[in-house]
Amino acid sequence: MPKKSWTEKLTDSKGFPKIEPITEKMSKRWGQGTVVIPAPMDVYGIMASVPEGELITINDIRSALAKKYGSTICCPICTGIFARIAASASEEGKGVKKIPYWRTLKEGRIINEKYPGGIEGQKRLLEKEGHLVVKKGNKYNVMPKK
Repeated sequence: MPKKSWTEKLTDSKGFPKIEPITEKMSKRWGQGTVVIPAPMDVYGIMASVPEGELITINDIRSALAKKYGSTICCPICTGIFARIAASASEEGKGVKKIPYWRTLKEGRIINEKYPGGIEGQKRLLEKEGHLVVKKGNKYNVMPKK
């Protein structure tokens, strides 16, 4: 069976979104309540809506999706994976609109090295939009605008 394209991965909801109780193992970190496992297109939609000059983090996306679905939290692992899929599908150019994925950062305003173009490609795009990118150790942080 041929490998799925990024666009196929993005548009295959696999039955998501799904809301489930927070497991006992998860409750040590996240407390009690429910967790939403979003659909990849949920993450793509939020990433697509970030205007030029603005930034969002994966945790901002998680908060928005938890609120949208009335859940306590949104799955951090799935959200991160789906952000990577959204970014890659955007660059793949097979039927989905290109989105400004470089405006979606890891927590701490860190560039996601797994997005298309790697750190250097995203750094270039962010600087073109007026953001200051600073290397701290082996991470690249986008500094808040003054």
